[in-house]
Amino acid sequence: MVDLVIVRHGQSQANRDNIFTGWTDVPLTPEGIQQGIAVGKELKQLGIQFSDAHTSYMERAIMTTNLVLDEIDQLYIPIHKTWRLNERHYGALSGRNKARVKEEVGADQLHRWRRGFADLPPQLEHRQHERRYDRLGIKMPLSESLAMTQKRLLPYWQDQIAPRLLDGKNQLIVAHGSSLRALIKYLDQIPDDEIDQVEVPNGKPIWYRFDDRLNIVKKTFITMDGEK
Repeated sequence: MVDLVIVRHGQSQANRDNIFTGWTDVPLTPEGIQQGIAVGKELKQLGIQFSDAHTSYMERAIMTTNLVLDEIDQLYIPIHKTWRLNERHYGALSGRNKARVKEEVGADQLHRWRRGFADLPPQLEHRQHERRYDRLGIKMPLSESLAMTQKRLLPYWQDQIAPRLLDGKNQLIVAHGSSLRALIKYLDQIPDDEIDQVEVPNGKPIWYRFDDRLNIVKKTFITMDGEK
């Protein structure tokens, strides 16, 4: 048996303010910091010894990773950062208030953009550039659907995470709502038309236990009150 724990970062300022974020960097709120510490306390009770942690290039996920590892006394393990675990790029919606967008386009369209699999949010007119991606030769997206997010995430899963799990090494992933939904869809084999029902709250760990062929033996939602 081998363990994988996935967790969405703690509350960010954009989460608090109901703003589309995507690849925009925003810090954690004080509540988000406390959520990261709480996740660590929850995982410490499980006693899982991780071999590696994986996170995105976004500050909110990196900081949450550090908070969790500090709380479980495992700051010494390798932390692998990859753009492939970034939040989906929300294109022209980035930086906009979700309630305001809902007023403009209606609840159904907003739901499809946020929760659908193939629906693509409005694209940016011009491609953005940041050193963290330019140095790798990565072109920042104009916008991403969840399907596109899954497509760029899965090579990292297949090349970096799954082989470690197959070697019996427990893994921790700290990422984002959409990138984790994309991974959950793959792991749980959720149909395209049902993924809109999956929500990944801030700071709520999900624990997968796999057999030696990476078949799911148990999936557990961890809370401060114990397993669910």
